[in-house]
Amino acid sequence: MEPSEEVLRGLLAAAPDALLVIDAAGRIVFVSDQAERLFGWTSRELLGQQIEVLVPDSVLDRHEGHRAKFVAEPSARPMGAGLQLSAKRKDGSAFPAEISLSAVDERDSVLILAAVRDVTDRVELERMRRREALEVRRERSHRLESLGQLAGGVAHDFNNLLGVILNYSTLLVRQLSDAQSIADVGQISAAAERASALTRQLLAFARRDVSYPEPTDVNEIVSGFASLLERTLGEDIEVRFDLAPMPLVVLIDRHQLEQVILNLALNSRDAMRDGGTLTIRTDFEPARSDLVADGGGAPDRVRIDVIDTGAGMDDDVMSRAFEPFFTTKPQGEGTGLGLATVHGIIGQNGGRVTLESSPRAGTKVSVVLDCVDEQATETKQMRRTSSAGNERLLLVEDETALRVVTERILVDHGYDVVTAIDGVDAIEVFERLGGAIDALVTDVAMPRMRGDELALRLAERLPSLPVVMMSGYASGDVAGQVRVLEKPVSQAELLRAIREALDA
Repeated sequence: MEPSEEVLRGLLAAAPDALLVIDAAGRIVFVSDQAERLFGWTSRELLGQQIEVLVPDSVLDRHEGHRAKFVAEPSARPMGAGLQLSAKRKDGSAFPAEISLSAVDERDSVLILAAVRDVTDRVELERMRRREALEVRRERSHRLESLGQLAGGVAHDFNNLLGVILNYSTLLVRQLSDAQSIADVGQISAAAERASALTRQLLAFARRDVSYPEPTDVNEIVSGFASLLERTLGEDIEVRFDLAPMPLVVLIDRHQLEQVILNLALNSRDAMRDGGTLTIRTDFEPARSDLVADGGGAPDRVRIDVIDTGAGMDDDVMSRAFEPFFTTKPQGEGTGLGLATVHGIIGQNGGRVTLESSPRAGTKVSVVLDCVDEQATETKQMRRTSSAGNERLLLVEDETALRVVTERILVDHGYDVVTAIDGVDAIEVFERLGGAIDALVTDVAMPRMRGDELALRLAERLPSLPVVMMSGYASGDVAGQVRVLEKPVSQAELLRAIREALDA
């Protein structure tokens, strides 16, 4: 038995969503009880009115055209189709709504049934969730910034101590004659170098690492990571190396390149929870001549591929993979900084990073950098062999032990050295000497006056004064064409930088 019209009207009236029936001309011909409560109109007030009376003013000019198009080509639109819609109450207030539409042919005409649902509570809840998520990200950012400041400060002081250890070890080796003693001191130096690597990781996290690009053989760096990766990644991950047979030399800070490879390897490990294979491949990527305007002169490039057999990524994850703090790992297991740091380092060095991945098919991350001429690099290195001199240097360092050992190294190599304990003291020494110095060698972070401020002050008197700065971390702009060395600074690095600054 078919239900009567009265029963059908009763069912429509009792529906949980507000129901409206509109004819082809846009007139309201039916209003449910829920619609009366939602819109604030009585059924008698709404019947016969145009549906636009319930449309917010902000979209009123477009609504009639949309309605005419729907009448001409009716199609069902389900509730929650993803459209951002709104409706208007009798008092003029608008509210967010989900609206489903369906059409019924009636005597050569069309009737449209609209079900309207007020989603104000849902939208407000979503806004609250977004605000909470934003607050969590902001809190995390502040926490990381605070940790970064702490890490930077600790690394700065620790690097001063390591500089003392490394440089006294160098001096001690020159005084020893038996092989065993020299080997023992070598172990001290090696331990200090490993400690220095740890501080660089702290500084990288703190975004305060000093970049010191130099010609670097990619194959040498990757080969040096072989044993470390095998220990770090675990026994259930097989590590394979497919390296080009020739040197692949790029201009980059070698410590930054080490960080790139390590970050990519750790990212791959996390994608292979049940084990798998990690392959690191290096090769030349010849420059395309058709992309060079003058038909030549473009350098070849070096390509590093890090390939894993892990879970892979879908398009949505790949589109966000380089975003800082974005991670698919469970809470507490990742910061989301790994790929972001890789992207930043490679971009800083004029290269590019690309991703190839799909779910359950693994991931390939490719790093491409311009290569440099190895022969020119060797010639340049040969020109650097001379490290001694007889010029007068103003050495400024607030750490007493580091100042003493640095002065001793410079004096041993023929330089005339005058020292100061900080920037203020250095200006007094400079004035006392009548400005008669050939170069400034200074720490950056010091009490009373920073090294970069000191360099600016002295540059006002001697615009062409060569400057070599030593920094536990990069902080702020430095003056002019200066050389910045990352602490701990080895004897060879210091002497080379000073000689280059003077010769320039």
